[in-house]
Parts: sequence; structure tokens; C-alpha cells
Amino acid sequence: MSKVMVVDDEPFILMMIEDKLKKAKIDVVTLRDSGKAFEAIKKEGPDLVILDWMMPELSGIELCKMIRSDPAISHLPVFMLTAKGQDSDEQLGLQCGITRYITKPFSPKYLLELVQETLGNK
Repeated sequence: MSKVMVVDDEPFILMMIEDKLKKAKIDVVTLRDSGKAFEAIKKEGPDLVILDWMMPELSGIELCKMIRSDPAISHLPVFMLTAKGQDSDEQLGLQCGITRYITKPFSPKYLLELVQETLGNK
């Protein structure tokens, strides 16, 4: 079973994503504390990571840079789920190694399709 880690400080977003992915038989680990996310990603070994950009401790961009700089996990697909919808924001995200850039509000169905496509279990 594929595993996805979702890091977002908004409980409703976490709950919505977790519900959608679990119904599709995808294992989900959620985390609200971005400061603990990097170690949790290394420990949990997810197949894909979904990050919020704007979080209190570390931003999704900072976390993505940390993931990309660690050889053990640099291969992981990373989705950015964010309210930052400017083209310049998306360009920055892609330059930092984001695999998919998804703006809020988003369709949970669309997110699930992207996750399944990326994990290869459609």
C-alpha cells in the first residue's frame, strides 16, 4: 500500500485529504507541526509528500529544499498545496524541486487523481 505524508497546519485540510486518500486505499500520515516534519518524513518513509507553503515553523519551500538536499529522500515526489497562486510563487516552488503545484481552494478529487497518477496506482 502506498503511503502519503501530508504536512499542513490547517486541521480541516488535513482531515479532508486524509479522508479522500484513505477511501482510495492509500495510507496517510498527517502532521500539523512543520518543525517536526523533516524527521517524520525520514522516519515514516512515505512514497509522496504533500506540503502547505505557509506554516508557522518551517515553510513548505524550506521543507522541500531540505528533502531535496538529503540523498536518502531526495527522490520523493513533493506536492505543494498552497493559497499562493501567483506565477512567481509557482516558479519559485518548481525551482525548489516541487513536483506538482496545487493552489487552494482545490478539488479533493483532482488531488486524488494527481496522487494516484504520481504513485502509479490508478
